[in-house]
Amino acid sequence: MIRLVFAVALGASASSAFAQSPTQRGDYLVNSILNCGGCHTPRGPAGAEKPFAGGNLFETPAFKVYTSNLTPDKETGLGNWTADQIKNAVMKGVRPDGTVLAVMPSNYYTVLTQRDADAIVAYLRSLKPIKNSVPTPEYKVALKVDAPPPAPGKLRRKARRGHYLATIGHCMECHSPREKGVSLVATEMGVGKHEFKGPWGVSTARNITSDKEKGLGNWTDAEIKRAITQGTSKNGDKLKPPMGFAAYAKMTDQDMGDMIAYLRTVPAKQ
Repeated sequence: MIRLVFAVALGASASSAFAQSPTQRGDYLVNSILNCGGCHTPRGPAGAEKPFAGGNLFETPAFKVYTSNLTPDKETGLGNWTADQIKNAVMKGVRPDGTVLAVMPSNYYTVLTQRDADAIVAYLRSLKPIKNSVPTPEYKVALKVDAPPPAPGKLRRKARRGHYLATIGHCMECHSPREKGVSLVATEMGVGKHEFKGPWGVSTARNITSDKEKGLGNWTDAEIKRAITQGTSKNGDKLKPPMGFAAYAKMTDQDMGDMIAYLRTVPAKQ
């Protein structure tokens, strides 16, 4: 039912996007709003030579995992996976052997329309095969895929399209706080506070609700777009990674406008 609603919401604006080939559509999604390369392209100089070949480490008290090789290499990547197996990994967070994928925000990808899911598969299969063996994941506790974020109330068509984009872009995955590793998206969606540690130091996800004091309520559309695509805050401060500014800059003006329209509907919370 949820996927049907999204399909209807996208219908009027998607005609030009769907005039593209599936591979072109997948290229756009994977390299812009989904920002798959943000996790699946090796960090540092190796990334230029091994795009989408995986190998980035994510470690918590519950697991130690490396991102998967998304290229169609038959030994170390997705070359021997069926289309359904790829879609199950993306949208259900489960590998062909039944292993649950840690870190993968599959609870957000569940809303992908069939057309977009097929387009993602088509694009991944068009990539250059790269041999890059990724270490076996280590799980200290049994994992399960998180529940999806709460559905919004009634939205205008523009904001409905934006909700789809913000969902597959898993914006609220990063911009909602966590407690003992569990996302509080159901009760504190968009209030930020989630900390990310990396070469940049520590960055804290900001509040992207419509709150006028702590959130985006007093930001103009242009200021929101600049923050998303250029990493510059309303007051001119530079925002830290891991936000995928360069990827989001590839979004069309219409998609960006729709997503901002949705963000303005997110209930204000501090």
